[in-house]
Amino acid sequence: MDVHGRTDSAVLAPLYVDASGALHAVFTRRRDDLKRHPGEISFPGGRQDPGETLVETALREAHEEIGLPPGAVDLLGALEPTPTFVTNYAIYPFVGLIEPGFEWIVGEAEVAEVLELPIEALRAAYGERRLVRKGIPFRTPTYEVDGHLIWGATGRILQDLLGRLETK
Repeated sequence: MDVHGRTDSAVLAPLYVDASGALHAVFTRRRDDLKRHPGEISFPGGRQDPGETLVETALREAHEEIGLPPGAVDLLGALEPTPTFVTNYAIYPFVGLIEPGFEWIVGEAEVAEVLELPIEALRAAYGERRLVRKGIPFRTPTYEVDGHLIWGATGRILQDLLGRLETK
């Protein structure tokens, strides 16, 4: 599927089931001093390099940002491509299942921390807000868990993911 955006990029939504059977999603909080999307919560990902597929992009970026080896990901499928409005990216999200208890290796050039958030807490945290980014007002799905606000393109990707996951 195609989506509007000048720059193709891909993200990986890593999921795992903990010992109690609870499903979690893995996010990154970007460093506050970055030029693009500083301090924002996102799935690991980035721009597509020449000659690689979008799946390869998502897996490479997850390895670079959080140390997740591509071989440790059981790719489950793709979500709806999502555009960014201010930065003009076309984001292609992929979902992968990983083992719980992974020891993250943070790519300190981009990532401030790795967040492992329970799916049920994310579901309960849903809200829609009007935000302003670079002078442009917009409404977006938001999820606030433990003081971490997920919004914008990541919020829309998460909304798609949650809509596809079966509830218990």
